[in-house]
Amino acid sequence: MFNAIQNAIYMVAQASTTGAPAAAGAAAPAAAQTAPAANPGAVQQAADALSNAATTAAPAAAAVPSAPPVAPDMGFMHFIAQSDFVGKTLFIILIIMSLVTWYLIVVKAFSNMSMRKRAAGFLNKFWGSSSLEQVQNEIATHGARDPFSHLASHAIHAQTHHAKYGATKLEEAGSNGEFVTRTMRKVIDEETAKLENGLTVLASVGSTAPFVGLFGTVWGVYHALVGIGLSDGVTINRIAGPVGEALIMTGLGLAVAIPAVLAYNAFVRNNRVFLSRLDAFAHDLFAFLTTGQQVAVSDGKVRALRRQPGTRGSE
Repeated sequence: MFNAIQNAIYMVAQASTTGAPAAAGAAAPAAAQTAPAANPGAVQQAADALSNAATTAAPAAAAVPSAPPVAPDMGFMHFIAQSDFVGKTLFIILIIMSLVTWYLIVVKAFSNMSMRKRAAGFLNKFWGSSSLEQVQNEIATHGARDPFSHLASHAIHAQTHHAKYGATKLEEAGSNGEFVTRTMRKVIDEETAKLENGLTVLASVGSTAPFVGLFGTVWGVYHALVGIGLSDGVTINRIAGPVGEALIMTGLGLAVAIPAVLAYNAFVRNNRVFLSRLDAFAHDLFAFLTTGQQVAVSDGKVRALRRQPGTRGSE
């Protein structure tokens, strides 16, 4: 009997330590099964003691603090994963805009650098040539790889062709100088179009990307508010998380638009400076082709360049 009482007390101690009241309640049947032939009075006393211990252990188990709730995972990837078809489509559009923008920035930056380097080399050779025939040979050998050599090649060819054959076609009507002027203007327009290639895309991305991101934010906030309205309780955590995630689309739109706008402004300025130099070179080249000497430079000197034999100036 004493062994049964000791076992029951041990089970009550375990129940109070672990906060499991059910274990204390289960100790009474265990005591009864362990000592079926014991004194009924002693068994009743043991059962009363177990009942009192179970009543005491219940508040202690309830007082044990529960684990804090795990905060939901919030962030960019969570927002994309929870977005619907429209949200994912807007995200993909912004990513494509960003990739196209950086591709154009890198490609145009390297192409403009190489073009300016080739143009500087051609101008040095052009001003160092003794005649237009030498310039033609240089272009025929290395090709017209930059706007300046392209302009010089077409202008020299137009002047030679008109001086040799005259105005045989309607597009060749007019004097030699007028025909050369039209040819040079056409070449300058072509080079301007080449330099501006891709700038329209940068301008479009810079102007539309913020609005695409804003639309994604509005769409995300709308669905977040709908979800909050369908939930049982409304707290600041339920509102701040989804709305904060929706604002990610606005930030992404700005991150796409800002590089596009800065690159567009930089390329436009560089093109304007480059085309002004090309236009100034066109005036000097026209003077060489029509008069055989360059217009006065900044130091007041005039540089002579011998024309090819058999050419004639402006009629």
